[in-house]
Amino acid sequence: MATSLRRRGLALGALSLAGALTLAACGSSDSGDKDSGSDAAKTHTVKTAMGDVKVPVNPKRVVVLDTGELDSALTLGVQPVGGTHSASEDSFPSYLPASRTKNIKQVGEIANPNLETVASLKPDLILTSKVRDGDRYEQLKAIAPTVMTESTGSAWKENFQLHAEALGKQAEAKKVVADYDAHVAKVTEAVGGKEKAAATEVNFVRFVEGADIRIYGKQNYIGSILADLGMGRPAITDKAKDGFSYDVSYEKIDLADADVVFTSTYGDPTKAGTTKTMNSGLWKNLKASKDGKVFKVDDRLWIAGIGYTAAGKILDEFQAKMTG
Repeated sequence: MATSLRRRGLALGALSLAGALTLAACGSSDSGDKDSGSDAAKTHTVKTAMGDVKVPVNPKRVVVLDTGELDSALTLGVQPVGGTHSASEDSFPSYLPASRTKNIKQVGEIANPNLETVASLKPDLILTSKVRDGDRYEQLKAIAPTVMTESTGSAWKENFQLHAEALGKQAEAKKVVADYDAHVAKVTEAVGGKEKAAATEVNFVRFVEGADIRIYGKQNYIGSILADLGMGRPAITDKAKDGFSYDVSYEKIDLADADVVFTSTYGDPTKAGTTKTMNSGLWKNLKASKDGKVFKVDDRLWIAGIGYTAAGKILDEFQAKMTG
């Protein structure tokens, strides 16, 4: 009799465990089931560069593997637990508030994250792009649901919308975009209005250690912001490879001439050729040089920021330099 009762108890216990597992599985189903499980257990499907991915409705431990993803998360009020840094720096971009980045764990360089460190943070969502980490996708998704955009740079606005969807912050994203559009209109007016903006040709020249000098075209992050402002661009920008940049040697820097030239340096200014070029007769003969319209800016903000928080700071600096 006692043995029979014990068997019945074990059977009931097994049924109870099976029922609990079934309920847990229901709780982790797509977010259309509003009444089952907690937010942490619910998921929704996001369309990514690598196909459909189920992600938590309200992710709590997000790892970001590029500056654009870092900017998006912080702009939307999400505090990442881990992030990558650029190869030339050992910290997060200084344009972001230190109070927001000081507790983010470094997980390696952009396009070369330490997967063990990423896994140790027990993320419930990873944000990156195919161009940076496509060859690590299988390893990353084994750690946590991984949302990849196709690329970075000129697609930053579309990427932001995907980040917002993955983070469950679409409402916040609408406000961010509306604020940006209003900011653009304000700056365009400040520099003289649409007609004057269109008649003012602006170039962006980037000095890169170990590479040729880049005259930036229209299909990149800064190019898209200049386009939003309605600024004119010199004809040389139409020769940019894939719309990204037209690369020149020190001896051909005169091709960068424009009414206004913004410059930045990636790496050491001496090794990148910044010092040599800007002290040359060719550079000093540029119209922008003669008119005092050459402006040095922070590379990590104007080129590597790739997000709405960075864009807001760029717009403010652009207005200050153009009207100062």
